[in-house]
Amino acid sequence: MAWRWLRASTARRGWWDAAPSGTPLFAAEQRATLVNVKLKWVKDRALDAAVSRERHLRTAHHLLDLVFSRPGHRISRSDLLAEKSTQRLCGSAYSLLEFLSRYHTMFALSRGGVSLTDVAFVLRQREVDCLFATEDDLVARLRRLLMLTLPRSLPLHTVDLLRWDLGLPSDYRASILPRYPDHFVLEQPEGDERVWLRLLSWDDLLAVSELEKSADGGDTTCLPFPVSFTRGYGLRSKCMTWLREWQALPYTSPYADASGLDRRTDVSEKRNVGVFHELLHLTVAKRTERQNVSNMRKLLGMPQKFTKVFERHPGIFYLSRVCGTQTVVLREAYGGGSQLLEKHAHPLVAIREEYSTLLRAALPPRTRGKARHGSFSRQDEGCEVGGDEFELSK
Repeated sequence: MAWRWLRASTARRGWWDAAPSGTPLFAAEQRATLVNVKLKWVKDRALDAAVSRERHLRTAHHLLDLVFSRPGHRISRSDLLAEKSTQRLCGSAYSLLEFLSRYHTMFALSRGGVSLTDVAFVLRQREVDCLFATEDDLVARLRRLLMLTLPRSLPLHTVDLLRWDLGLPSDYRASILPRYPDHFVLEQPEGDERVWLRLLSWDDLLAVSELEKSADGGDTTCLPFPVSFTRGYGLRSKCMTWLREWQALPYTSPYADASGLDRRTDVSEKRNVGVFHELLHLTVAKRTERQNVSNMRKLLGMPQKFTKVFERHPGIFYLSRVCGTQTVVLREAYGGGSQLLEKHAHPLVAIREEYSTLLRAALPPRTRGKARHGSFSRQDEGCEVGGDEFELSK
Protein backbone atom coordinates (compact mmCIF):
# COMPACT_ATOMS: atom_id res chain seq x y z
CA MET A 1 0.00 0.00 0.00
CA ALA A 2 1.00 3.63 -0.49
CA TRP A 3 1.92 4.41 3.08
CA ARG A 4 4.12 1.31 3.33
CA TRP A 5 5.92 2.28 0.14
CA LEU A 6 6.53 5.78 1.48
CA ARG A 7 7.78 4.47 4.81
CA ALA A 8 10.14 2.07 3.05
CA SER A 9 11.35 4.87 0.82
CA THR A 10 12.02 7.03 3.86
CA ALA A 11 14.04 4.31 5.54
CA ARG A 12 15.98 3.64 2.36
CA ARG A 13 16.93 7.10 1.13
CA GLY A 14 15.19 9.68 3.32
CA TRP A 15 12.59 12.04 1.98
CA TRP A 16 14.93 13.57 -0.58
CA ASP A 17 17.73 12.58 -2.90
CA ALA A 18 20.93 14.55 -2.64
CA ALA A 19 21.89 16.57 -5.68
CA PRO A 20 25.52 16.48 -6.91
CA SER A 21 26.27 19.65 -4.97
CA GLY A 22 25.01 18.04 -1.77
CA THR A 23 21.89 20.17 -1.54
CA PRO A 24 18.42 18.56 -1.29
CA LEU A 25 16.47 18.05 -4.48
CA PHE A 26 14.42 21.15 -5.40
CA ALA A 27 15.83 23.07 -2.39
CA ALA A 28 17.29 25.74 -4.68
CA GLU A 29 14.37 26.16 -7.06
CA GLN A 30 10.60 26.52 -6.99
CA ARG A 31 8.40 24.87 -9.61
CA ALA A 32 5.45 26.96 -10.75
CA THR A 33 2.98 24.09 -11.18
CA LEU A 34 2.15 20.84 -9.47
CA VAL A 35 2.24 17.50 -11.22
CA ASN A 36 -1.11 16.91 -12.90
CA VAL A 37 -2.36 13.94 -10.90
CA LYS A 38 -5.68 13.02 -9.30
CA LEU A 39 -6.19 11.68 -5.79
CA LYS A 40 -9.43 9.94 -4.98
CA TRP A 41 -11.30 10.80 -1.79
CA VAL A 42 -11.58 7.58 0.21
CA LYS A 43 -13.88 7.20 3.18
CA ASP A 44 -12.13 6.65 6.51
CA ARG A 45 -14.65 5.06 8.86
CA ALA A 46 -12.45 5.48 11.93
CA LEU A 47 -12.04 9.24 11.50
CA ASP A 48 -15.70 9.62 10.52
CA ALA A 49 -16.57 7.89 13.79
CA ALA A 50 -14.38 10.33 15.72
CA VAL A 51 -16.31 13.24 14.21
CA SER A 52 -19.73 11.59 14.57
CA ARG A 53 -19.31 11.11 18.32
CA GLU A 54 -19.78 14.85 18.74
CA ARG A 55 -22.88 15.01 16.53
CA HIS A 56 -25.16 16.59 19.15
CA LEU A 57 -22.54 17.36 21.78
CA ARG A 58 -22.08 21.05 20.95
CA THR A 59 -25.80 21.74 21.19
CA ALA A 60 -26.09 19.78 24.43
CA HIS A 61 -23.00 21.47 25.86
CA HIS A 62 -24.30 24.93 25.01
CA LEU A 63 -27.57 24.20 26.83
CA LEU A 64 -25.67 22.67 29.73
CA ASP A 65 -23.50 25.79 29.94
CA LEU A 66 -26.59 28.01 30.05
CA VAL A 67 -28.20 25.98 32.82
CA PHE A 68 -25.00 25.71 34.85
CA SER A 69 -24.37 29.48 34.72
CA ARG A 70 -27.72 30.40 36.26
CA PRO A 71 -28.31 30.81 40.01
CA GLY A 72 -28.92 27.44 41.59
CA HIS A 73 -27.91 25.81 38.29
CA ARG A 74 -31.50 25.94 37.14
CA ILE A 75 -33.28 27.92 34.43
CA SER A 76 -36.98 28.34 33.72
CA ARG A 77 -38.30 27.02 30.44
CA SER A 78 -39.45 30.49 29.39
CA ASP A 79 -36.00 32.00 29.98
CA LEU A 80 -34.34 29.15 28.09
CA LEU A 81 -36.75 29.52 25.19
CA ALA A 82 -36.15 33.27 25.15
CA GLU A 83 -32.41 32.83 24.57
CA LYS A 84 -31.55 33.76 20.98
CA SER A 85 -28.76 31.21 20.89
CA THR A 86 -31.11 28.34 21.71
CA GLN A 87 -33.54 29.55 19.05
CA ARG A 88 -30.73 29.41 16.48
CA LEU A 89 -29.66 25.96 17.61
CA CYS A 90 -33.04 24.29 17.93
CA GLY A 91 -35.30 26.36 15.70
CA SER A 92 -38.46 26.08 17.78
CA ALA A 93 -39.66 25.61 21.34
CA TYR A 94 -40.96 22.16 20.45
CA SER A 95 -37.57 21.05 19.07
CA LEU A 96 -35.79 22.39 22.14
CA LEU A 97 -38.08 20.59 24.60
CA GLU A 98 -37.85 17.42 22.53
CA PHE A 99 -34.04 17.65 22.63
CA LEU A 100 -34.01 18.14 26.41
CA SER A 101 -36.43 15.25 26.92
CA ARG A 102 -34.47 12.93 24.65
CA TYR A 103 -31.24 13.46 26.59
CA HIS A 104 -32.67 12.83 30.03
CA THR A 105 -29.29 11.54 31.19
CA MET A 106 -28.00 15.12 31.06
CA PHE A 107 -31.06 17.33 31.60
CA ALA A 108 -33.81 17.08 34.21
CA LEU A 109 -37.16 18.66 33.32
CA SER A 110 -39.64 19.74 35.97
CA ARG A 111 -42.36 22.32 36.49
CA GLY A 112 -39.69 24.58 37.98
CA GLY A 113 -37.67 24.54 34.79
CA VAL A 114 -34.56 22.77 33.55
CA SER A 115 -31.66 21.57 35.67
CA LEU A 116 -28.79 19.14 35.26
CA THR A 117 -28.72 15.53 36.33
CA ASP A 118 -26.28 14.67 39.11
CA VAL A 119 -23.92 12.95 36.69
CA ALA A 120 -23.92 15.90 34.29
CA PHE A 121 -23.39 18.36 37.15
CA VAL A 122 -20.34 16.48 38.46
CA LEU A 123 -18.93 16.21 34.94
CA ARG A 124 -19.42 19.95 34.42
CA GLN A 125 -17.59 20.68 37.66
CA ARG A 126 -14.69 18.55 36.44
CA GLU A 127 -14.66 20.48 33.18
CA VAL A 128 -14.51 23.82 35.01
CA ASP A 129 -11.59 22.53 37.10
CA CYS A 130 -9.88 21.30 33.94
CA LEU A 131 -10.25 24.69 32.24
CA PHE A 132 -8.72 26.38 35.29
CA ALA A 133 -5.81 23.94 35.47
CA THR A 134 -4.98 24.24 31.76
CA GLU A 135 -5.50 27.98 31.38
CA ASP A 136 -1.80 28.71 30.77
CA ASP A 137 -1.80 26.24 27.89
CA LEU A 138 -5.01 27.74 26.52
CA VAL A 139 -3.61 31.28 26.59
CA ALA A 140 -0.41 30.09 24.88
CA ARG A 141 -2.41 28.41 22.10
CA LEU A 142 -4.55 31.52 21.62
CA ARG A 143 -1.39 33.64 21.34
CA ARG A 144 0.06 31.22 18.79
CA LEU A 145 -3.15 31.38 16.75
CA LEU A 146 -2.85 35.17 16.56
CA MET A 147 0.85 34.86 15.74
CA LEU A 148 -0.08 32.81 12.66
CA THR A 149 -1.94 35.79 11.18
CA LEU A 150 -0.28 38.65 9.30
CA PRO A 151 -1.88 41.47 11.38
CA ARG A 152 -1.45 39.49 14.64
CA SER A 153 -5.19 39.86 15.17
CA LEU A 154 -8.51 38.22 14.36
CA PRO A 155 -12.13 39.40 14.36
CA LEU A 156 -13.91 38.14 17.45
CA HIS A 157 -16.43 36.45 15.17
CA THR A 158 -13.63 34.27 13.76
CA VAL A 159 -12.35 33.47 17.25
CA ASP A 160 -15.90 32.52 18.25
CA LEU A 161 -16.10 30.09 15.32
CA LEU A 162 -12.96 28.38 16.62
CA ARG A 163 -13.90 28.66 20.30
CA TRP A 164 -15.09 25.07 20.73
CA ASP A 165 -12.11 23.65 18.88
CA LEU A 166 -9.64 25.74 20.88
CA GLY A 167 -11.28 24.78 24.17
CA LEU A 168 -12.18 28.36 25.07
CA PRO A 169 -14.99 28.76 27.62
CA SER A 170 -18.11 30.52 26.37
CA ASP A 171 -17.36 33.57 28.56
CA TYR A 172 -13.68 33.85 27.55
CA ARG A 173 -14.08 37.55 26.68
CA ALA A 174 -14.90 38.35 30.30
CA SER A 175 -13.21 35.50 32.17
CA ILE A 176 -9.84 35.18 30.40
CA LEU A 177 -8.92 38.14 28.18
CA PRO A 178 -9.06 40.84 30.93
CA ARG A 179 -6.61 38.84 33.05
CA TYR A 180 -3.91 39.07 30.37
CA PRO A 181 -3.67 42.77 29.45
CA ASP A 182 -0.03 42.32 28.42
CA HIS A 183 -1.03 39.80 25.73
CA PHE A 184 -4.47 40.76 24.40
CA VAL A 185 -6.53 43.82 23.63
CA LEU A 186 -9.98 44.25 22.10
CA GLU A 187 -10.27 47.06 19.58
CA GLN A 188 -12.61 48.30 16.87
CA PRO A 189 -10.73 49.87 13.94
CA GLU A 190 -12.20 53.03 12.45
CA GLY A 191 -14.66 52.23 9.70
CA ASP A 192 -14.95 48.58 10.75
CA GLU A 193 -18.07 47.33 12.52
CA ARG A 194 -16.21 44.30 13.84
CA VAL A 195 -14.39 44.02 17.16
CA TRP A 196 -10.91 42.50 16.82
CA LEU A 197 -8.74 40.56 19.23
CA ARG A 198 -5.16 41.79 18.83
CA LEU A 199 -1.96 40.28 20.18
CA LEU A 200 0.26 42.75 22.04
CA SER A 201 3.33 40.62 22.67
CA TRP A 202 5.32 38.35 20.35
CA ASP A 203 7.13 35.40 21.95
CA ASP A 204 9.94 33.70 20.03
CA LEU A 205 9.65 30.69 22.33
CA LEU A 206 6.06 30.17 21.16
CA ALA A 207 6.93 30.74 17.49
CA VAL A 208 8.13 27.17 16.98
CA SER A 209 5.85 24.90 15.00
CA GLU A 210 4.93 21.39 16.11
CA LEU A 211 6.74 20.03 13.05
CA GLU A 212 9.93 21.87 14.06
CA LYS A 213 9.60 20.52 17.59
CA SER A 214 9.44 16.99 16.18
CA ALA A 215 12.87 17.54 14.60
CA ASP A 216 14.23 17.67 18.17
CA GLY A 217 16.97 20.15 17.39
CA GLY A 218 17.86 18.63 14.02
CA ASP A 219 17.88 20.23 10.60
CA THR A 220 14.58 21.94 9.82
CA THR A 221 15.40 23.06 6.27
CA CYS A 222 13.35 20.44 4.43
CA LEU A 223 11.08 18.93 7.05
CA PRO A 224 8.60 16.32 5.74
CA PHE A 225 5.05 16.08 7.07
CA PRO A 226 3.87 12.82 8.67
CA VAL A 227 1.81 11.06 6.02
CA SER A 228 -0.62 8.13 6.25
CA PHE A 229 -3.59 6.95 4.21
CA THR A 230 -6.82 5.11 4.77
CA ARG A 231 -6.30 1.36 4.75
CA GLY A 232 -6.48 0.08 1.19
CA TYR A 233 -5.68 3.48 -0.32
CA GLY A 234 -3.59 3.07 -3.46
CA LEU A 235 -1.27 5.67 -5.02
CA ARG A 236 -0.05 5.43 -8.59
CA SER A 237 3.70 5.64 -9.09
CA LYS A 238 3.30 9.12 -10.57
CA CYS A 239 1.63 10.30 -7.36
CA MET A 240 4.24 8.61 -5.18
CA THR A 241 7.05 10.34 -7.05
CA TRP A 242 5.31 13.70 -6.80
CA LEU A 243 4.69 13.26 -3.07
CA ARG A 244 8.28 12.27 -2.33
CA GLU A 245 9.63 15.25 -4.28
CA TRP A 246 7.12 17.63 -2.66
CA GLN A 247 8.12 16.45 0.81
CA ALA A 248 11.75 17.22 -0.06
CA LEU A 249 11.01 20.90 -0.73
CA PRO A 250 12.15 23.59 1.74
CA TYR A 251 9.96 23.99 4.82
CA THR A 252 8.87 27.50 5.83
CA SER A 253 7.77 27.95 9.42
CA PRO A 254 4.14 29.14 9.63
CA TYR A 255 5.36 31.83 12.06
CA ALA A 256 8.00 33.17 9.62
CA ASP A 257 7.59 36.03 7.16
CA ALA A 258 6.57 34.37 3.87
CA SER A 259 6.08 37.55 1.85
CA GLY A 260 9.05 36.62 -0.36
CA LEU A 261 7.50 33.34 -1.53
CA ASP A 262 5.87 33.13 -4.94
CA ARG A 263 2.30 31.93 -4.30
CA ARG A 264 2.32 29.93 -7.54
CA THR A 265 5.08 27.59 -6.38
CA ASP A 266 5.23 24.25 -4.63
CA VAL A 267 7.35 25.76 -1.85
CA SER A 268 4.59 28.27 -1.14
CA GLU A 269 1.99 25.50 -1.03
CA LYS A 270 4.15 23.59 1.44
CA ARG A 271 4.08 26.70 3.59
CA ASN A 272 0.27 26.80 3.30
CA VAL A 273 0.05 23.16 4.36
CA GLY A 274 2.34 23.99 7.28
CA VAL A 275 0.03 26.78 8.45
CA PHE A 276 -2.99 24.48 8.61
CA HIS A 277 -0.90 21.66 10.08
CA GLU A 278 0.00 24.05 12.90
CA LEU A 279 -3.51 25.47 13.23
CA LEU A 280 -5.01 21.99 13.66
CA HIS A 281 -2.37 21.21 16.28
CA LEU A 282 -3.64 24.22 18.23
CA THR A 283 -7.11 22.66 18.53
CA VAL A 284 -7.84 20.28 21.38
CA ALA A 285 -9.16 17.48 19.14
CA LYS A 286 -6.86 18.21 16.15
CA ARG A 287 -9.77 18.99 13.86
CA THR A 288 -12.09 21.82 12.87
CA GLU A 289 -14.85 22.48 10.37
CA ARG A 290 -13.63 23.67 7.00
CA GLN A 291 -15.94 26.68 7.09
CA ASN A 292 -14.30 27.90 10.31
CA VAL A 293 -11.14 28.87 8.43
CA SER A 294 -12.67 29.76 5.07
CA ASN A 295 -12.77 33.48 5.91
CA MET A 296 -9.14 33.67 7.10
CA ARG A 297 -7.47 33.79 3.69
CA LYS A 298 -6.06 37.31 3.78
CA LEU A 299 -5.31 37.16 7.50
CA LEU A 300 -3.16 34.06 6.99
CA GLY A 301 -1.57 35.34 3.78
CA MET A 302 -3.14 32.60 1.66
CA PRO A 303 -3.88 32.47 -2.08
CA GLN A 304 -7.33 32.05 -3.64
CA LYS A 305 -9.00 28.67 -3.04
CA PHE A 306 -6.48 28.02 -0.26
CA THR A 307 -8.55 25.30 1.41
CA LYS A 308 -7.91 23.07 -1.61
CA VAL A 309 -4.74 21.98 0.21
CA PHE A 310 -6.97 19.72 2.32
CA GLU A 311 -7.98 17.83 -0.82
CA ARG A 312 -4.56 17.88 -2.43
CA HIS A 313 -2.92 16.30 0.60
CA PRO A 314 -5.21 13.51 1.82
CA GLY A 315 -2.25 11.82 3.50
CA ILE A 316 -1.91 14.77 5.90
CA PHE A 317 -5.53 15.91 6.22
CA TYR A 318 -8.77 13.96 6.08
CA LEU A 319 -12.01 15.66 5.04
CA SER A 320 -14.83 14.00 6.96
CA ARG A 321 -18.24 14.55 5.39
CA VAL A 322 -20.52 13.33 8.15
CA CYS A 323 -22.90 15.51 10.16
CA GLY A 324 -23.81 17.65 7.16
CA THR A 325 -20.52 19.52 7.02
CA GLN A 326 -16.86 19.08 6.12
CA THR A 327 -14.51 18.58 9.03
CA VAL A 328 -10.74 18.72 8.52
CA VAL A 329 -8.94 16.13 10.64
CA LEU A 330 -5.18 15.94 11.21
CA ARG A 331 -4.42 12.30 10.40
CA GLU A 332 -1.20 11.96 12.39
CA ALA A 333 -3.00 12.78 15.65
CA TYR A 334 -5.20 9.66 15.38
CA GLY A 335 -2.66 7.08 14.22
CA GLY A 336 -5.15 5.29 11.98
CA GLY A 337 -7.81 4.88 14.69
CA SER A 338 -10.80 6.83 15.96
CA GLN A 339 -9.20 7.98 19.21
CA LEU A 340 -6.55 10.64 19.64
CA LEU A 341 -3.09 9.29 20.35
CA GLU A 342 -2.10 9.84 23.96
CA LYS A 343 0.66 12.33 23.11
CA HIS A 344 -1.88 14.54 21.31
CA ALA A 345 -4.78 14.17 23.74
CA HIS A 346 -5.84 17.30 25.63
CA PRO A 347 -7.54 16.74 29.04
CA LEU A 348 -10.72 18.36 27.70
CA VAL A 349 -11.03 15.63 25.07
CA ALA A 350 -11.52 12.93 27.70
CA ILE A 351 -14.24 14.97 29.41
CA ARG A 352 -16.02 15.56 26.10
CA GLU A 353 -15.89 11.83 25.43
CA GLU A 354 -17.69 11.29 28.75
CA TYR A 355 -20.32 13.85 27.73
CA SER A 356 -20.83 11.96 24.46
CA THR A 357 -21.15 8.68 26.33
CA LEU A 358 -23.73 10.28 28.61
CA LEU A 359 -25.76 11.42 25.60
CA ARG A 360 -25.62 8.00 23.92
CA ALA A 361 -26.77 6.34 27.13
CA ALA A 362 -30.11 8.15 26.77
CA LEU A 363 -30.84 6.53 23.40
CA PRO A 364 -32.50 3.19 22.73
CA PRO A 365 -29.95 0.39 22.14
CA ARG A 366 -30.45 0.28 18.36
CA THR A 367 -30.08 4.03 18.04
CA ARG A 368 -26.84 3.98 20.05
CA GLY A 369 -25.29 1.78 17.40
CA LYS A 370 -26.41 4.17 14.67
CA ALA A 371 -24.98 7.09 16.62
CA ARG A 372 -21.56 5.42 16.69
CA HIS A 373 -21.65 4.95 12.93
CA GLY A 374 -22.80 8.45 12.07
CA SER A 375 -26.56 8.28 11.43
CA PHE A 376 -28.36 9.45 14.49
CA SER A 377 -31.94 10.42 13.85
CA ARG A 378 -34.30 11.01 10.98
CA GLN A 379 -33.20 14.62 10.62
CA ASP A 380 -29.57 13.50 10.28
CA GLU A 381 -30.01 10.87 7.58
CA GLY A 382 -28.08 11.40 4.39
CA CYS A 383 -25.24 13.36 6.02
CA GLU A 384 -22.53 11.14 4.60
CA VAL A 385 -21.34 11.75 1.04
CA GLY A 386 -19.68 9.31 -1.30
CA GLY A 387 -16.16 9.76 -2.68
CA ASP A 388 -15.16 11.77 -5.70
CA GLU A 389 -11.95 12.92 -7.31
CA PHE A 390 -10.01 16.15 -6.83
CA GLU A 391 -7.53 17.76 -9.20
CA LEU A 392 -3.99 18.18 -7.92
CA SER A 393 -2.91 20.59 -10.63
CA LYS A 394 -3.16 24.34 -10.28
